[in-house]
Amino acid sequence: MNEDKENLDERNELEWQAPPLPEEIAHDADEPAQMSEVGTLASIFFEPGRTFEDLRRKPRFVMAALLSILIIALFQVTFIQKLGFEKIVRERLESNSRVQQMPEDQKQVLIAQQSGSIAKTISYAATPFVILISFLIGGLIYWLGANAMGGSAKFSQGLAVWVYAGFPPILISMLANFLILFLKSPDEIDIASSQGGLIHANPSFFLDKGSPVLSAVIATFDLFSLWGWILAAIGLKIVGKISSGAAWAIVLIVALIGVAFRVVAALLF
Repeated sequence: MNEDKENLDERNELEWQAPPLPEEIAHDADEPAQMSEVGTLASIFFEPGRTFEDLRRKPRFVMAALLSILIIALFQVTFIQKLGFEKIVRERLESNSRVQQMPEDQKQVLIAQQSGSIAKTISYAATPFVILISFLIGGLIYWLGANAMGGSAKFSQGLAVWVYAGFPPILISMLANFLILFLKSPDEIDIASSQGGLIHANPSFFLDKGSPVLSAVIATFDLFSLWGWILAAIGLKIVGKISSGAAWAIVLIVALIGVAFRVVAALLF
């Protein structure tokens, strides 16, 4: 009987194992990346799910962010060089209802002030800075949103989802904008309606220009924006480890905030 008890104790010892230490759990969770950063830039177009799986293992965003900033800034420089900075400032100010009500001499002073060399330099320098800030804020929102929905995301993962979800739409839309810019003559370009780019992949293109608020709302539902929303929802679900419904809730809340900003900008400017 003692021998049976000893055998039972030995069997229990073999079956029972001590739980792993927290350090060991953390080590097991840190899976190595299976794709290079250059590889993720290409695969996000064709295999977004697999790309975000890899970004969950190792968050990366520097190269995609730099390329996005570079192509937007390059388009801005090319656009200004082709049309002329003073002409752009003049047409945009004269399309503003408040400026239209100003006396002619005050209007000319305002145009001169905002089309000077200092204003031009600030315009060039501000674009990368504004895009960078938008990346950080977007990453923060996705990080907080994923964790608020019961997920487990780091800030670097939220930032990676924001940057990579926007990278394909930015790249393709900017290439299309470059094509239109080179094909059209400066006289054919409507500067007032080109503040969001020369290509309009939304129904606002057919609306009356006298309805800026309605145009701002409808312009939100752009094909490129929808593409970015889909990628963001996929990324939040995979990287943040949340449900599809929770991921879409975060994306739509951010979209509504974007609509609010567009409406305010349309009312003011």
